[in-house]
Amino acid sequence: MDYGYTMFTGNSNDIFVIVGPTASGKSDFAISLAHEIGGEIISADSRQVYRGMDIGTGKVRRDFPAQVESQKPVKPKACPVIESSNIYGVENHPEQFISGGVRHHLLDVASPKRTYTVTHFLRDAKQAIRDIRKRGKIPIICGGTNFWIEALVFDTEFPEVKPDPVLRKELAKLTAPELFTLLQEKDSDRAETIDRHNKVRLIRALEIIATLGKVPDSKFEIRNSKFEKSEIFQFIGIDLPKEVLHERIEKRFKKRLDEGMIDEVKRLHEQDGLSWKRLEGFGLEYRWCAKLLQEKITREEMGVGLLKDSKYYAKRQMTFLRKLERRGIRIEWKR
Repeated sequence: MDYGYTMFTGNSNDIFVIVGPTASGKSDFAISLAHEIGGEIISADSRQVYRGMDIGTGKVRRDFPAQVESQKPVKPKACPVIESSNIYGVENHPEQFISGGVRHHLLDVASPKRTYTVTHFLRDAKQAIRDIRKRGKIPIICGGTNFWIEALVFDTEFPEVKPDPVLRKELAKLTAPELFTLLQEKDSDRAETIDRHNKVRLIRALEIIATLGKVPDSKFEIRNSKFEKSEIFQFIGIDLPKEVLHERIEKRFKKRLDEGMIDEVKRLHEQDGLSWKRLEGFGLEYRWCAKLLQEKITREEMGVGLLKDSKYYAKRQMTFLRKLERRGIRIEWKR
């Protein structure tokens, strides 16, 4: 795909936000843009924050050796050992997450045994933006968790709601479809953004509603109260024809199987100690692989179910982004 990213040079106060459906190529675009404008990438993906969840989430691969981009990559001249060459003109930083010569933030920052919430993301993303600014770089937000992106851009505040064990026990008796229907009745806006199969998130949303009346909504103006007033969020969206996107989703599924996606889920359960319930709670690839490994479904059923869910998820992502446009967010679409 010809992204044509050179038209999005912006200015030094911009914060770029790369959005689009799953499998549309957001990560590749973000890396290309980072090289072009001197940026660093902040991941806004609710599963890629977890260590060990790589294949199933489509996490970008670390460079080896880890190197931070300071200019466009150039081929080293007369370099006898390519692996140890400094082709980006800076020192190696093995403790950083570097991919494609670009520093990435909020990847591999949490244990999958713990829950990393939107509140954690807001705290860490704002700190990352400050750190990126100090190095004279431009922040690029990239990821498929649109709820997180919306919360950051609109500077949503989330009052702390403590767990309610009694309510959780009662809600746990309901199936995911029943919980989703209940959420639709109580807060239709949150129902549009949530994974309808994820009981953990559905229960948490209903728990918050029981305390606050509804899940906190973001404002209808970009306040930027926690950022510099001169900062502007520039949205770039990737929108592919439906048939092209579906073909990409299917090819990606086959690729992840070849790379060992099922073995990754098995390792997370057997070696890292994640329960099947926890793995299913991550949704999509992890839910279907966990079901397969428990022999609840066949391999064919896993493939059919995962592809169906992935295509539906892509549709929901685009619906959410269209809703953002109606609320005044301008998205520069690349097709």
